[in-house]
Amino acid sequence: MGEETSAEHGIRDRLSSAGEDALGELAHNLLENPVFNQALATALGAGERALQAQRSALTALNIPSGSDLERLERRLRSVSDRLEEIEDRLDDMAMEVGALRKRVADAGSSPAAPDQDRVKIQNRGE
Repeated sequence: MGEETSAEHGIRDRLSSAGEDALGELAHNLLENPVFNQALATALGAGERALQAQRSALTALNIPSGSDLERLERRLRSVSDRLEEIEDRLDDMAMEVGALRKRVADAGSSPAAPDQDRVKIQNRGE
């Protein structure tokens, strides 16, 4: 059974190698063929001209292209990210203001508030 499996792998490897060689030779011959090269260049040029015509038509109709929409999507994501960052900063500031208000309220209720005396002195001097 081991010899049979080995023989199958050998045949498969030879066929695979022969197929790769044939495919490589075909590709090489096609690339060297001037008629094929000209047909390929014409097809690629026609595709590019069709794409340019499509862009011109969309522009004339004032319809955004796919690239315009992608650019707009990137900008919207950027604005959204920046807005989220601002919201996070505002939340942090609100928490800090709340903590400061609590400290001021706690300091105002304590009998010895040295900061309040200093504020009173500065207010009288104005």
